[in-house]
Amino acid sequence: MPLLNRVAETDRPTLTFTLDGRVATALAGDTLLTAVLTQAERLRVSEFSGAPRAGFCMMGACQDCWVQLEDGRRVRACGTFVEAGMKVRTLPARLPIAPEGSA
Repeated sequence: MPLLNRVAETDRPTLTFTLDGRVATALAGDTLLTAVLTQAERLRVSEFSGAPRAGFCMMGACQDCWVQLEDGRRVRACGTFVEAGMKVRTLPARLPIAPEGSA
């Protein structure tokens, strides 16, 4: 069950991106943090404890919302806007990603 439920601004264009190997949708203008949390119950897991994380400060200061893009770059999910076709990895490298299109 997603952590966030969108209640406003639902009329923006829909974008498709890939989240941990699965096709996901977001609205134009969403940050990666919003896009992920409207699809999942957590943003990522802590690389130290494995505990779920969902962002903290929401303004790029706390270092808690890092995710990885397909090209290997790490970005802050709270300050990066989702783009159509973007491929995002929230799982640590040691955890397997489901094949694209699987549930």
